[in-house]
Formats: sequence, structure tokens, C-alpha cells
Amino acid sequence: MKTLACIAAAATLLAMAAPASAQFAKPEDAIKYRQSSLSVMGTHFGRVGAMANGRVPFDAKVASDNAEIVATMAKLPWAGFVPGSEQGGNTRAKPEIWTDQAKFKEGSDKLIAESTKLAAAAKTGNLDALKTAFAATAGTCKACHDAYRKE
Repeated sequence: MKTLACIAAAATLLAMAAPASAQFAKPEDAIKYRQSSLSVMGTHFGRVGAMANGRVPFDAKVASDNAEIVATMAKLPWAGFVPGSEQGGNTRAKPEIWTDQAKFKEGSDKLIAESTKLAAAAKTGNLDALKTAFAATAGTCKACHDAYRKE
């Protein structure tokens, strides 16, 4: 039941994502939006990773539910990277996000694609397929963090 509620909440957020940039009254709101989206995605990705890396027992249903949330959440944070939100608040976003938006968009598109593959792999119930898709998705996350996130 919790998973259904999470998916419903994520779907609602997804529906609101397109006009989200118009909803930010100030840069800090955009920063909070993208950080919140990434935090939820990271939490669920971590749960999948714990199974993929053998830290917790593999449960196909739990993996699938969490991977589905990751795939949904992967579509959301990008609306929060609006002009004017490169500073202020507590952001670790590098200026290159705004100076090289085409490459940044490429990275966000790749994450969306890889997280969709992760959700599909998780649905198979095959741990090896999950591990492969998890590694590819994690690599996409790392590449973006390396290029666009201050440590």
C-alpha cells in the first residue's frame, strides 16, 4: 500500500513537472524542488543498489517497486534547474549546468533512459539483469555528479 501511495505521489509530481519552472517564486524554491526530487530518487536507488550489491537479500518485488519509483523520479528534478537558481540556497550545482545546457540535458536524458531500463530489468525478477542495469544507471549518475556537482 505504501508503494502505491509513493507511486501516486510521484505521478502527481510528474504531472506538475512540466509547468514547475513557472511555479518557482524564488531561486531557493527551484533548488529545494530539484534537491527533494533527487533525494527521493537517491533513497529508492540506494534500496535497489543494496540488493544489486548483495548488502541485503534480493527481493524481486521490492526491487521492482523501488526501481519504478527511480524511473518516475528521474524525470522530475530537471525542471528545477532554471536560470537564476545557480546560486542561493544550499546548492552544490556547478555553473557548467547553465553554461553547457545541451550537455547537461544529454546527461538528464541518459539518466531517464537508464532508469527506465533499470525498472524494466527489475520487473524480470532476474538479479543478474538488475545488477547490469543498476551498474549502467549508477554510471550515468556518477558521470553527471562528476561534471556538474560540487563536492
